[in-house]
Amino acid sequence: MGMQQIGFIGLGVMGEPMCRNLAKKTGMKVVAFDRDAQPLERLAVDGVKTAANARATVIGSDVIFLSLPSGEIVHQICLGPEGLLACIQSGQIVVDLSTSPVETTKKLGAEFEKKGAKFIDAPVARTRAAAESGTLSVMVGADAATFDTVKPLIATFASDITHCGPVGTGQVVKILNNMVVFETTVAISEAKLIGERSGVDPALLFDTLSKGSADSFVLRNHGMKSVMTGDFPERAFSVEYARKDLNYALQLAQSTGVDARGAKVVSGWFEEAIDKGDGQKYHPVISRWMTTS
Repeated sequence: MGMQQIGFIGLGVMGEPMCRNLAKKTGMKVVAFDRDAQPLERLAVDGVKTAANARATVIGSDVIFLSLPSGEIVHQICLGPEGLLACIQSGQIVVDLSTSPVETTKKLGAEFEKKGAKFIDAPVARTRAAAESGTLSVMVGADAATFDTVKPLIATFASDITHCGPVGTGQVVKILNNMVVFETTVAISEAKLIGERSGVDPALLFDTLSKGSADSFVLRNHGMKSVMTGDFPERAFSVEYARKDLNYALQLAQSTGVDARGAKVVSGWFEEAIDKGDGQKYHPVISRWMTTS
């Protein structure tokens, strides 16, 4: 690929395994930064070097990946006084793996373009297990040439890579992906409770739904593994993260003149779960509160 070094910023639940796959499968030097020293210590075993700060990952890197909690943090780390834009060089590429607002992404793309660099969006879908096994789905917003450049790197942690169009379109697709996931989670949660209170075993219900037209990834994962079992761990995709992504979808709906009533209903459930202390738990935890008695 003609590259010598990869930078990586953000080593959380998804970032750490993605960074590990990059280091193992490319054989290139990988320099990473996170405020938490623990993932850096674990990644050192795989040859990942620790950077002193976010800016230090940029120096000497051909491509810099970001895996951060929100678009607001991406904006700050790029455009802040000590941000990436201040030290980026012509020809370098920043790949945002986070889920960020579409307008923020387009603005950053334009700002980096002024310096001869590229900022593209490549938000990821699926689970931590998929990040570990290298089977994520990644939706990329970039020009064709930049997409071709970064695709082999993304392929180290993703089995499905979709070029959605220019900068920003990857975020559109990812935000809508999550909106559909959240709305489907509400539907299967409602079905479980109604069926249970009507005398139908939830395991039988979900198994039967999986054999018909109601089958889905959400049913088999969020439904069977979480809603049915009551397992809502922390350090998974929490209600607070889900609410953040849903707010991006609602902003996009408003800007495009769409009355997204289903998404607004889900937003209400997220708010209620947070108010009741479940904000840090896996987002299907909203099923706990869908009772009137």
